[in-house]
Amino acid sequence: MNGKYILALDEGSSSARAILVDHDGNIAADASQEFDAIFPRPGWVELSPSVLWEAMHSSITRAMNSISATASDISAVGITSHRETCLIWDRKTGVPVYNAIMWMSKQTDEIIRRWSEIGLDHTIKSKTGLRNDSFFSAGKLRWILENVEGVESMARSGKLATGTVETWLLWNLTGGQSHVTDRSCASRTSLLNIHEGEWDLELAEELGVAMELFPSLSDSFGEFGEVAEGILPGPMTHRIPVSAVLGDQMAGLFGQVCWNKGDAKNSYGTAGVLTVNVGDEPILLEGMNTSFAWSSDGKFSYESEGVVFFSGKTIQWLRDNLGVITSAKQTAEIAASVEDNGGVYFVPGFAGLGDPYWDRNTRGSIMGLQLDTKKEHIIRAGLESLAYQTMDNFNLLSDTAFALPSLKVDGGAVNNDWLCQFQADILNVVVERPTEVERTAIGVAQAAGLAIGLWTENDLKSQWKLDRAFEPKMDSSTREMLIDGWNDAVKATRSLPPRRYLS
Repeated sequence: MNGKYILALDEGSSSARAILVDHDGNIAADASQEFDAIFPRPGWVELSPSVLWEAMHSSITRAMNSISATASDISAVGITSHRETCLIWDRKTGVPVYNAIMWMSKQTDEIIRRWSEIGLDHTIKSKTGLRNDSFFSAGKLRWILENVEGVESMARSGKLATGTVETWLLWNLTGGQSHVTDRSCASRTSLLNIHEGEWDLELAEELGVAMELFPSLSDSFGEFGEVAEGILPGPMTHRIPVSAVLGDQMAGLFGQVCWNKGDAKNSYGTAGVLTVNVGDEPILLEGMNTSFAWSSDGKFSYESEGVVFFSGKTIQWLRDNLGVITSAKQTAEIAASVEDNGGVYFVPGFAGLGDPYWDRNTRGSIMGLQLDTKKEHIIRAGLESLAYQTMDNFNLLSDTAFALPSLKVDGGAVNNDWLCQFQADILNVVVERPTEVERTAIGVAQAAGLAIGLWTENDLKSQWKLDRAFEPKMDSSTREMLIDGWNDAVKATRSLPPRRYLS
């Protein structure tokens, strides 16, 4: 087989990461670059499309240069990204017509309300598995079509292309030759029929989104095009296929070897996402969204997930905004330095609350402050909030046909032993942490290698290794008291008046 490494591209909400995985499944090189969001108005969050690609291209180059790898050393490429963020660009020039509108942006709220008022909530949910909300891509696309002059007519004439971030990366990686996505990413747009696995032309017409914009669909593991000459450092002696594309949570699910119905994992990134494999038929759960996990050889696998808007971002907020810590690593020691949370609960509703509440108007709050409250209590409460929010979604799944006996975890935050133990305690199940906690990039690298025949499924299973299993130790009365306190704090937070902005 040509090449020594699989190249995996992982574009997150605030950074681009590139890793090289050798043929034994080990990370041989790793580089990342942070980028900043753009805030044109209160509640609006956008990203520069050029910065998205430049940050990724820089990460690719630095990762390869760190081990003197060239294009000839690459066997295949896998791409994963943060899904719902989307953009529109000119098919001929590759120039975007507007910024990428980020998943958390609320500038499309009025469009979502309009769709709701004409009775489309049920239609969208039943066809796509997603709630009608500005979180997903369809409203963002409609906003660009309505608000950027000339774009709608150009879209209808086929001059423009659209996609979520992985499609944009693929376009640039292949020199504009591939305008393709997979079903896991497409299923987060509110425009893919979850039952048929195809774009829903009737729904797109109802939502006013021109289907002439859209990428073609492919199985998650397959042929997405070839890397263009000159993109990677050094000479290219063979064709380099892009052989896997997955949404970030789906890549994490794959990388955690959650391949069977009922397997579950939780990722603690900027956002937190509990994802469960629900098998080969979509299950539409109240309070959660259902999407494609992946598709291969025409066979579909589905997942249901609970999205928490602010997980690891909460710890970053404590560092950058409140200034009570200087690094996330401090939080474990600080949390253990106090006997308990002092009755303090931190509900991080900075952009509303995600699943299972999905209340975009909720404000963040810190409840239970007293004269003897210390900053340590607030830091501990912030760390606890990651576990409580996971619990809310975990319990929703446990109340259905899915009794989850354990939970695999990943993301940078799970390097924190205190958090993992508290998560096990509050869920009352075993929490399993792998040796490599960044499963998203690993997952899409494994998918890319599987697609070209580099590895078998048994090979990938053997590459997952347990670092530590956290057994629950908390007594039931303490657990119930803490959960009651969290539920009271969420209820009180949701009763606060909506946020107001000065004009």
